[in-house]
Amino acid sequence: MHEWTWLWIPASIFAAAAQAGRNAIQRSLTEKLGTLGATQVRFLYGFPFAVLFAALALWATGSKWPVIHSDFVMFTLAGAVSQIAATALMLAAMRQRAFVVVTAWTKTEPVQVAVFGLVVLGDHISWLGMFAILVATVGVTIMARKPVAKTENQTGNWRPVVLGLLAGASFAVAAVTFRGAILALGDGHFLAHSSFTLACGLGIQTVMLGAWMTIFHREAMIQCLKAWRISIWGGLLGASASEGWFLGFALTAAANVRTLGLVEVLFAQILSWRVFLNKGTRQEMFGTILIVAGVAILLLTRP
Repeated sequence: MHEWTWLWIPASIFAAAAQAGRNAIQRSLTEKLGTLGATQVRFLYGFPFAVLFAALALWATGSKWPVIHSDFVMFTLAGAVSQIAATALMLAAMRQRAFVVVTAWTKTEPVQVAVFGLVVLGDHISWLGMFAILVATVGVTIMARKPVAKTENQTGNWRPVVLGLLAGASFAVAAVTFRGAILALGDGHFLAHSSFTLACGLGIQTVMLGAWMTIFHREAMIQCLKAWRISIWGGLLGASASEGWFLGFALTAAANVRTLGLVEVLFAQILSWRVFLNKGTRQEMFGTILIVAGVAILLLTRP
């Protein structure tokens, strides 16, 4: 696998671009479907594509059906639940603040990923690599910071910040546990294992959230099914983004993948300007420079 290790770089960049597009679609659906409905779009419509990706990966690599152990089940279940919570928290925050600002707050996760990955999986990060993560994280924090007007409700201003930070923490847990699930499959082709883990994770998420919505939010589930024409694109982009993330997790520490994934903030900035017509500021430009610098340092530390 060593000769393919470099693939985590293009895979992570592709995942960041696809995820920014998926988030934009989910945000546009939040007003119509609500937070839960827009969250389910990611899983319900992404699952069929994930199954297709897994089937193609197993066929292309000539791999056999992976042997599933208890560690794989526990890691996958933890990742699935954490990602559901993270997505719902992120979309709830996006209802109250600008798209790019909330995306930035959720991207404070790499530091948490580095710590959690070290404790749970023993993924070591060099001091220079940790410095790169901190620089990039400071960049997203600066981008997300917004002066509070005297007339602005303080509670209303901090609510989306808290939601965004909690979403970032949940995404961090999901990243590390999904990497743990991939590694728990043991020896085998990294593409087959990453794709198989993604299909299992999305399957669990679709069933769990679908059952909850059917019982407690039936109308939201019905609206989610009716909005299939635009939702299917969100599912395709979501599954494609996850395929890139999981491929990266199979090849290197989750902290490296999620730090490089901060380029999603740049894609979100472009979407915010082109789609949501939000104007950029000098503060956001400075934050962008720090993100790029952090990512560049990280890549220079890689062999």
